[in-house]
Amino acid sequence: MNVSVASRLQHTSEYYFSRKLREIEALNQAGAAVINLGIGSPDLPPHPTVVEALTSAAQRSDTHAYQNYKGVPALRQAMAAWYGRQYGVALDADSEVLPLLGSKEGIIHVSMTFLEAGDEVLIPNPGYPAYRAAAQLSGATPIDYDLTAENHWLPDLDALARRDLSRVKLMWVNYPHMPTGTAADPAFFARLVAFAAAHNILLVHDNPYSFILNPEAPQSLLAVPGAREVALELNSLSKSHNMAGWRVGLLAGRADLLQEVLRFKSNLDSGMFLPVQLAAVAALQLDHAWYEALNTHYRARRELVLELLDTIGCAVAPGQVGLFVWAAVPAGYADGYALSDELLREARVFITPGGIFGSNGNGFIRVSLCQPVEVLRAALARVNGEIVRL
Repeated sequence: MNVSVASRLQHTSEYYFSRKLREIEALNQAGAAVINLGIGSPDLPPHPTVVEALTSAAQRSDTHAYQNYKGVPALRQAMAAWYGRQYGVALDADSEVLPLLGSKEGIIHVSMTFLEAGDEVLIPNPGYPAYRAAAQLSGATPIDYDLTAENHWLPDLDALARRDLSRVKLMWVNYPHMPTGTAADPAFFARLVAFAAAHNILLVHDNPYSFILNPEAPQSLLAVPGAREVALELNSLSKSHNMAGWRVGLLAGRADLLQEVLRFKSNLDSGMFLPVQLAAVAALQLDHAWYEALNTHYRARRELVLELLDTIGCAVAPGQVGLFVWAAVPAGYADGYALSDELLREARVFITPGGIFGSNGNGFIRVSLCQPVEVLRAALARVNGEIVRL
């Protein structure tokens, strides 16, 4: 029996890390013990009170049923209070907050809700590959907008305004930016909102990195005057609270737009496990000491990553924010893929080639901070030619 694959998948390949992890696993099975500095999956645990809230709720007999698609009121209220406390954004917990099974789920939900064949979507280059994949699955056409080091990895909105934007329905933005670590200031956010309003474009801001190694107060696009009319914002507990595998995210913004997303979401999945929701409530109530303790770990790790990058001759721009370090590859390498392959082959250390995030990332690599300092020291030793086993 031959079963053809749907045409919607013709331009959508398997996620790069899915393929690469299989390659690394094969090397490990052969005894290589690869040090993986590629994926941004936090290795640190959530706060003990979060784990306690999960286990306590899971032991109850009344917490195992199907849950409401919108999440329990306590979770929506905690999310709204978190936005008010951390971002200075007032949200109606009943209508302007939609809990998600991770923010990556929200990318496909938003795309499938608002996009169709004939629409165009502005995608950052470099940027998170899921934006492009979601646009293609929706039937819309992804249109790259350039981010470059020369423009501090911010879009040139004046250049974009000179293009034909008549078919552009949605624009993905992500600051602090992944993969470059660029933080956007309120003045840029204000210009972005004005641009979207002028061209009738829905902005979707993906905002999971605002608490990691950010010397400034966390920012939300929704704090900009007028943003509610043109923008939605995704957020996540994956990085800010070490809960990547728990799959807890949210979409915030205008009630009518969220209701449309819920219409799609309710046909695709069910509500998240109630003990996870109650644990998320506990996480969202943590105070500043939690974020500072988290960043203490990441600061120490970043110093070792910077030393590693200096050892291999990579140039790192200052002022980066978030869970990764973005660096230009040294002369002598065709691109980040060549450097990544050499390090994997010679030192059994994997770092991410910047080209997976778009053509403007070809001359760069990205290193994750999601390994303990002892593993990063071992990676540095291997790059220096020492034989180090973990």
